[in-house]
Amino acid sequence: MARRGMRFGIFLAPFHRVGENPTLALARDVELIEWLDHLCYDEAWIGEHHSAGWELIAAPELVIAAAAERTRHIKLGSGVTSLPYHHPLMVAQRFVQLDHMTRGRAMLGCGPGALPSDAYMMGIEPVDQRRRMMESLDAITRLLRCEDPVTMRTDWFELRDARLHLAPYSDPRFDIAVASTITPFGMIAAGTHGLGVLSIGAGLPGGPEALAKQWQIAEETAAKSGKMVSRRDWRIVVNAHVAEDDEQALAEVKAGERIETVTYFEDTLGRPPGRADDPLREGVKMGSTLVGSPETVARGIERLLELSQGGFGGLMFRAHEWANREQTLRSYELFARHVMPRFQGSLDPIVASNKFVRENRKLVVGGAVEAVKRAFTDAGRAVPEGYRDRTVGARDV
Repeated sequence: MARRGMRFGIFLAPFHRVGENPTLALARDVELIEWLDHLCYDEAWIGEHHSAGWELIAAPELVIAAAAERTRHIKLGSGVTSLPYHHPLMVAQRFVQLDHMTRGRAMLGCGPGALPSDAYMMGIEPVDQRRRMMESLDAITRLLRCEDPVTMRTDWFELRDARLHLAPYSDPRFDIAVASTITPFGMIAAGTHGLGVLSIGAGLPGGPEALAKQWQIAEETAAKSGKMVSRRDWRIVVNAHVAEDDEQALAEVKAGERIETVTYFEDTLGRPPGRADDPLREGVKMGSTLVGSPETVARGIERLLELSQGGFGGLMFRAHEWANREQTLRSYELFARHVMPRFQGSLDPIVASNKFVRENRKLVVGGAVEAVKRAFTDAGRAVPEGYRDRTVGARDV
């Protein structure tokens, strides 16, 4: 696909170490979204979690509402709303309201729920979560069409002549994306309803190599369902950090990455320990982690585009705090200044204009010497020594 217009943003779970001030952590999340808006990032997706101590946001809608009042351009979505935890009418109503309050900047991300401990506390069996998500998504998409009243009965929710009392602000509705990890489920859900995709599994070992096959599942499912999916609405989620050079970038995040991986993903959630001697460098080598200089990170994105066999519409960074606050904010700035424009087409006319003038200096400024002479002689003054033989540029005219 054409690179012009690729979207960039974050997938904000968020990840905050146990033991830090949670009030300040939540404030820091909103501050980060403000910074990204200033740097012209396109999107921020905010997670929903209810246990395990690290991912503190329970209601992404509240963060979206707060951030919307402090930003101007960035689009704000739930990353994701765990549909089995909520009545579908309530989800639809809340996001339609956000769609109005943000003037079209709200987005709905959907998933079955990531943490087993969340579902356990609500008495939801893990084997039921994906089915419930599909049932809820069916109800939500029907409600958002604002056509006939919706009547549905399942073993966990009921709709009786249900309809929205507000139509979406966006026409025909706001963006909806489904989270996809390593199973086919997310791509099947997106294809069934013709929705966007958040490929969270791209940041896992083997994830980049599976991108093309994953998207094929979405396209094939959409064709069978009479729907269409667009690569423009396909977002890839990866780990990233940018510094002035590769070794500096690796040094800034090495300790923080180990703390997060060991204390949260392994000790808390039970993920098996990795076998690599240097997991961070191994992730960079595999392409699931983009850590390095702007040039290195840009090459990593190029590789992801190649592996996708056709491209994707957005790249989202899994927001983390591997580095300290100053280094993290600097990373986003370096990416926005030196990498983002390469994939959005904004540099092309600038480079072309510079190249034309450099290669055609004699043609472009050939008459400038005479113009300078006339500027003096027409004013009745002598031409200063040195102007007769010097090469004149546009600024001298």
